[in-house]
Amino acid sequence: MAQFFQTGSDGSATSNFDAGTSGQTNSFFLPSVYSKKVLNFFRKASVVEAITNTDYAGEISAYGDSVKIIKEPVISVSDYTRNADTSATLLTDQEISLVVDSAKAFKFIVDDIESNMSHVNFKEIASSSAAYALKDAYDAAVLEKMFVGCSAATPNHILGADNATALGAGVFDGTGSVDLGQTGETDPLDLMARMARLLDEQNVPEEGRWFVAGPDFYEQLGQSGSKLLSVDFNAGQGSIRNGLVSSGKLRGFDMYKSNNIAATSNATGKVMAGHMSSTATANTILSTEVLRDPTSFGDIVRGLHVYGAKVLRDEALVSAFYKID
Repeated sequence: MAQFFQTGSDGSATSNFDAGTSGQTNSFFLPSVYSKKVLNFFRKASVVEAITNTDYAGEISAYGDSVKIIKEPVISVSDYTRNADTSATLLTDQEISLVVDSAKAFKFIVDDIESNMSHVNFKEIASSSAAYALKDAYDAAVLEKMFVGCSAATPNHILGADNATALGAGVFDGTGSVDLGQTGETDPLDLMARMARLLDEQNVPEEGRWFVAGPDFYEQLGQSGSKLLSVDFNAGQGSIRNGLVSSGKLRGFDMYKSNNIAATSNATGKVMAGHMSSTATANTILSTEVLRDPTSFGDIVRGLHVYGAKVLRDEALVSAFYKID
């Protein structure tokens, strides 16, 4: 696209030449190149679908749907004595309901002038932005539900508390938050080791374990004496893909970074570890439609995203509040 008219010094808006210039046909022809690429905003990495059980996503079709999940029965084993009767375990079909009880929507209008004269496809760009915004809200909501779903008693899988007071070095239980750091404080690796131990004690499988934290925790972890998060440890790849920080495991966890962890009230932040079987999620874009706007010359584009999440095994989640001085 090019602009053929140059405003002259006399204020003329339609002359291609300055009033004091002559004999220079098209000398003020100024081509303007408009890029068809759009400067996208930075997008947060999505991690929920990587750390939860999404097997039930294909079974929902509307807001309010419920997915009935049958729990595996627990079979008792008893000693056997010759010629003696054996006791039987009665099978139960205990079920848990995963309810699609959350919905988010987007709606925007693309004016006909923008559609006909723009050098970029506004409808496509805005739809992509809306899809990201829905995913971002979904991540934040599910992560918070998982934090709330951590077992607080029998077993207690919440380390520290949302308190500004720091616990002593190597101390994980109490009314204060875990004091992260190096000398005289708790090494982040030690916190992860304790979280792994708590999962071990509940017979949580090692395959499928994950750990998610914010950038400030990873800054502390990078300062750890082991330097396990160096580029060398990450198989020479310093980038983060879908929140995955490293290509290898650390303390048995797949490592994820997220900016969607809800802020704490008094502690610096909180982290969570768990197993993929701990939480079930189901989400779908229920509908996306385009219709004419009755009050303007443009198209309305709108979409509806529905989702649900359910903590199935609270003993397979561990959370911790931490403080960084």
